[in-house]
Amino acid sequence: MPTTRILPLLAGPMALRRLDVHLLHPPALADLSGPRRFALEFVWFGIKEARSCLFAGLIFAAILLVPREGIWLLPRYDALLLIALIIQAWLLRSGLESVDEAKAIGLFHLIGFALEAYKVSPAIGSWSYPDAAWTKVLGVPLFAGFMYAAVGSYIIQAWRLLDVRIRHHPPYWLATLIALLIYANFFTHHHIGDWRWYIAACALGLYARTTVIFRPYDRDRRMPMLLAFALIGFFIWLAENFGTFHGVWQYPEQLGAWSAVHVGKWSSWSLLVVMTFTIVAHLKHIKQCIHVPD
Repeated sequence: MPTTRILPLLAGPMALRRLDVHLLHPPALADLSGPRRFALEFVWFGIKEARSCLFAGLIFAAILLVPREGIWLLPRYDALLLIALIIQAWLLRSGLESVDEAKAIGLFHLIGFALEAYKVSPAIGSWSYPDAAWTKVLGVPLFAGFMYAAVGSYIIQAWRLLDVRIRHHPPYWLATLIALLIYANFFTHHHIGDWRWYIAACALGLYARTTVIFRPYDRDRRMPMLLAFALIGFFIWLAENFGTFHGVWQYPEQLGAWSAVHVGKWSSWSLLVVMTFTIVAHLKHIKQCIHVPD
């Protein structure tokens, strides 16, 4: 099977670039059909998804490996920040990430940090970061923004590796308006009510006709954009459970003993994905792959 050629995943930038070329130009298998084709495409889709999660995977590997008491004479949060900066610099210097993509990911970091600072403030207290650190600002360790940046990095990488194209994307001004309302609601729902479901209903209508065209192997496949938002949101919810299990941050109900993050957070993450996708969709090289009907 052609997938046996994909072994040196993390040997270095050159190996990753060779892997990317192989993923984007797989061997032609026109005669393959039925369950065998489904299995092959499913495996290749999984490999492309895993490769797209490189930044997120390395961040969560660091969370798993860095002990709570810290490493290299650094508290845990400071060590995680240093590792995240090294990963980001490596991706940029090696050409695995472009300057424009790095700027977009930096924007995700700033947006995420602003949200975190608000949510952990004493007046709100939605969650907290229990450990001490030199690089804590307003109660938030600076590395926390990289977890939001990881979502943006995943979307950018998946777009390229899966040859994503969008059909019937809503007008950019409407998509941007919904994204701004989603972000604002994360702040305002503590004061004037949670408008999440009204905004979600608007997003459902806005993206109802939008279709994602992607290529797991050598043929185009289609998926409703709304389903893609929900699936990405679900996996972020799983990642959030991983982070809270390892005590990186905690919700008030997890202070005594760990419990799974409420499944209602899935909807919040799915809406955040809508916002993140909207930012990515404004990148010049990605706009070329998006069809906005007249």
